[in-house]
Amino acid sequence: MVDFKWLGHAAWLIDFGTVKVAIDPFLDSNPSSSMKSSEIEGIGYVFVTHNHFDHMGDAVKIANANNAKLVAVFETAEEAKKSGLREELAVGMNVGTYANLGKVEAALTYALHSGNASGVVIRCNGTVVYHAGDTGLFGDMKLIGEMYRPDVAMLPIGGFFTMGPKEAATAAEWLGAKVVLPMHFNTFPAIKQNPEELKEMLEGKAEVPIMKPGDTYSFNK
Repeated sequence: MVDFKWLGHAAWLIDFGTVKVAIDPFLDSNPSSSMKSSEIEGIGYVFVTHNHFDHMGDAVKIANANNAKLVAVFETAEEAKKSGLREELAVGMNVGTYANLGKVEAALTYALHSGNASGVVIRCNGTVVYHAGDTGLFGDMKLIGEMYRPDVAMLPIGGFFTMGPKEAATAAEWLGAKVVLPMHFNTFPAIKQNPEELKEMLEGKAEVPIMKPGDTYSFNK
């Protein structure tokens, strides 16, 4: 079983059973966050999809406090070091293929956005999860589906800066994930959306749990 705790916006805490990871932990200044950075404990990795404030967030603080590896595009990892991340915790990667990070394997993927953007695929104990980061819809999501076959996909639906529900529904079909977790919506007025729209468009194609910040979804493969 893998537990996905939505911390608000694009921030997630994922418990694979053998290791916990945080993704895009924008918490302390996030009006919708269900946790503060000081409450994140026992994690092994912090993944950052790009260097915008609402994704880099409290990543450096959390990584240092937990002795956790911070994994990001090379330039973003270098930026994290300049912001105080301990040298030995920085893992600067790029889009390519799976890298063995110890307790998990991870691959960065293309994302259609600014800020040294990427998505991330994480494989652990036979479960594959895909966090799209901030992105618009792009055709190579079909390749991400074919190459990595994600079980669970976390997709932005807020519009304005990213895909909206319509585009996310198409992305979900291309990815072929069994479960789609909507994110990056309703934090600010510009990205106000109704996740029920995505759920309706994917009825019979994928499970779409409607979560509030602080909720946990448990996935059994």
